[in-house]
Amino acid sequence: MVTIEALFEKSVEVKRSKFIAHLVPFSQFEIQHQKLREEHPKASHIATAYRMLNAYDQVVEAGSDDGEPKGCAGLPILNVLRGAELINSALLIVRYFGGTKLGTGGMVRAYSLAAKTVLESAELLEYRKTLTMCFTTDYASVQRVEYLLLQLEISDSQREFLQSSVKWEIVADEERLDNFRRRAGRILIEL
Repeated sequence: MVTIEALFEKSVEVKRSKFIAHLVPFSQFEIQHQKLREEHPKASHIATAYRMLNAYDQVVEAGSDDGEPKGCAGLPILNVLRGAELINSALLIVRYFGGTKLGTGGMVRAYSLAAKTVLESAELLEYRKTLTMCFTTDYASVQRVEYLLLQLEISDSQREFLQSSVKWEIVADEERLDNFRRRAGRILIEL
């Protein structure tokens, strides 16, 4: 599976209809949808699709035709996301009607083309599930923990200095956390 961390935008024209595709991280889906509605008040439709992992590692996916004939917009966009094995991502396609009816097959092809075009320009990253690890250490181990975090490229960390210990919370993929546990050894007490 792959994912994205930034917003990507591309547009295509099919028989004078303009399709502007926006590929966004799922966390930005609702905000981007609202923003596009405000920026494109005269757009005919804003069809969407998304795929994300829930807390149980199940893929949750959906598509919206936004007034286009059923199955002509949301499903083709969703199928492009599925084919690319994209996760935690959303695709929003703004359509301006060009005066020529495309028919159901033409719309499916046009929405699919717009989705594929934006995917070709996107920087796709290998998806790695992140986990949170909480532990405590004594004050003498703080520098060693910071060094290990730097060595293992774990940058998402927080610490809280308590009366007799330091409470840590780090977020990383499973492989990095396993390496951290192995290398840290006895200096940490997992919570």
